[in-house]
Amino acid sequence: MSKVSSSKVSWIARSGLGLAALFGFALPAAAGTLDTVKQRGTLQCGVSEGVVGFSEKDAQGSWRGFDVDFCRAVAAVVLGDAGKVAFTPLSASQRFDALKGGTVDLLARNSTWTLGREAELGLAFTGITYHDGQGFLAKRALKVDSALSLDKAKICVEAGTTTQLNLADFFKANSMTYEEKVHPSAAEAFAAFEGGQCDVLTRDQSALHGERLRLAKPAEATVLPDVISKEPLGPVVRSDDFPWFTVVKWVNFALVNAEELGVSGANLDEALKSTKPDVRRFTGAEGGFVDFRASSRFAPETPSSSAL
Repeated sequence: MSKVSSSKVSWIARSGLGLAALFGFALPAAAGTLDTVKQRGTLQCGVSEGVVGFSEKDAQGSWRGFDVDFCRAVAAVVLGDAGKVAFTPLSASQRFDALKGGTVDLLARNSTWTLGREAELGLAFTGITYHDGQGFLAKRALKVDSALSLDKAKICVEAGTTTQLNLADFFKANSMTYEEKVHPSAAEAFAAFEGGQCDVLTRDQSALHGERLRLAKPAEATVLPDVISKEPLGPVVRSDDFPWFTVVKWVNFALVNAEELGVSGANLDEALKSTKPDVRRFTGAEGGFVDFRASSRFAPETPSSSAL
């Protein structure tokens, strides 16, 4: 999937509304971030400054998108209300410091899972929510149909990202040169591309398709077919808080299971009546999930139909 539509992924929030009634975990009493979020009554979630389909504000000023809906699902489980989320837009250079410093409880900001980020920054990725890959948005005036034809091109890239490193590796591996135009944020890199400061914009492919549509003249640019990297994107938390890591990780897993089983907040009542063993176990209609839920330290004490 190269382009994401927030309307197609809004099922995450609907599914999340029912997750508090679907599962729970027996966690230590001193749960750190978990206790902080419950006492505050709001989940602080870091998102991008605006990536189509992942996190952006609509015409009414409400946050929409894939990453936004994941945050809402976590809030639904922890607080019993998908609306109890405060979103903080962060640039690539700000995101990890904001998480480490406690400005946000959770980062759901199209961030690539790497060994270095976990080993060196004290972070923990809770899983993969989207498999992406780096690509190129090129102006049609260049008359190129492959990244291998970009020798000597002027390329705009956001600073402080794996994108910048992948770009250098790709050109070195293919014995090509390029003129790098580095910008502190994705928005500034896009503006530079649209303003003619560079011929090519490089980002994750999912973002590039959205960026092309934002151009005043989308037909004058094209996303090249080449994918030069693997970009496993997922939510991030601090590595020193295992209970919180566990909650976020299993919300992710539960959402994947819910999609596979066809269970959502909209049809949960019907799912509870299902005769399929896997659906019944998932919903807690039978099996150990009911016992886990009874001892849960983070699900609402009395999940009601309004939270489903």
